[in-house]
Amino acid sequence: MKRTARIKRDTLETKIELDLNIDGLGTYDIKTSIPFFDHMLSSTARHGYFDTEIKARGDTEVDFHHTVEDVGICMGQGFKEALGDKSGINRFGGATIPMNEALVSVFLDISNRPYLVYKVPLTKEKVGKFDVELVKEFFQAFTAHCGVTLHINLIHGDNAHHIIEAIFKAFGRALDEATMPAGREGGIASTKGVL
Repeated sequence: MKRTARIKRDTLETKIELDLNIDGLGTYDIKTSIPFFDHMLSSTARHGYFDTEIKARGDTEVDFHHTVEDVGICMGQGFKEALGDKSGINRFGGATIPMNEALVSVFLDISNRPYLVYKVPLTKEKVGKFDVELVKEFFQAFTAHCGVTLHINLIHGDNAHHIIEAIFKAFGRALDEATMPAGREGGIASTKGVL
């Protein structure tokens, strides 16, 4: 069974199209009109081996918030749809990624219980034109719409670009591990029998 999804979101603030293949090679074509965000999403796709195509237009003349949040919603919905009943997946995944002076850990549980722990104190407000507070907004939206428990922790680091990029790379690796086939009995990884 192909683990793919196609999501469209059309609101007065954004228009988004997402094509996702969980079992890909990490190819990507991402155009959100926010270059730094494109770079981060590309890092997740590449390091998670997810084939990802995103075309997003939003009211970026207001700010980037609606576009970033709505892409997070679409990505969450895309992974949820592609995983179906989640039968046979590892369920848990984690990665600790260095990027120069920065070290970040990301761990997640595809549990159908949305919860975000985000402990990333940043002293800068922006990377270029990108508000760093939007990183948390993206992951909050993803978490709520995918149904995952997600822990993101900054271990140490100074450069906001390095820290955020390490987060998105670690997120890709953690998602890859969690969505991989478990390789044993192949059922639902829960004593409840459902996720």
